[in-house]
Amino acid sequence: MAISLAKGQKINLKKSNGSDLNSFCIGANWGAIDKKGLFGGMKKVPVDLDLSVGIFDNNKKLVDTVYFGKLQSAGISHSGDDTTGDMDGDDGLDNEVIQINLAQIPANIDNVVFVLNSFQGKDFATVPFASIRLYEGTASRVNEIVATYNIASDPKFAGYVSMILGKLYRRNGEWKFSAIGEPSKDAKLAQTLKTVESTYL
Repeated sequence: MAISLAKGQKINLKKSNGSDLNSFCIGANWGAIDKKGLFGGMKKVPVDLDLSVGIFDNNKKLVDTVYFGKLQSAGISHSGDDTTGDMDGDDGLDNEVIQINLAQIPANIDNVVFVLNSFQGKDFATVPFASIRLYEGTASRVNEIVATYNIASDPKFAGYVSMILGKLYRRNGEWKFSAIGEPSKDAKLAQTLKTVESTYL
């Protein structure tokens, strides 16, 4: 049974059978916006959200970023840029996916932080069924959902175009996941990562 994450909640990276979850995905899902057309009726307005990762060393310094412009780092890969969202309703798959292989992340990395930015500046409150989830599988296949976080249902994201979703962090040689779920006033990815560095490590 998947955990429905609350802000600040920490989880051990375990599968339902109790074994360690060493390879998994963080996915973001969202829909296009319904808007009234000029002559009545509804039209779909594409939404470009960007799921990105800041990679921080054990001195809490940003050493790499994985995003639509740089899809790979050691142990971390990005599925690529989705610039529209689901145009025909929720298809059950995530629009952008970060794949993690913990064994391949360098020993000097202690924090891997996931952020979401609205590239066109569209308010998160207007984006349908925006959510993230942590699951075992690939960008095109979900084997087992471990945890979910529903963004769209949270009124605190209204008026914002950037948020810090959560982080993987290393403690005593073990990786854990913490749901942060905080909006940020930053407009761009670089600014959001500076906020992460100063506040969330």
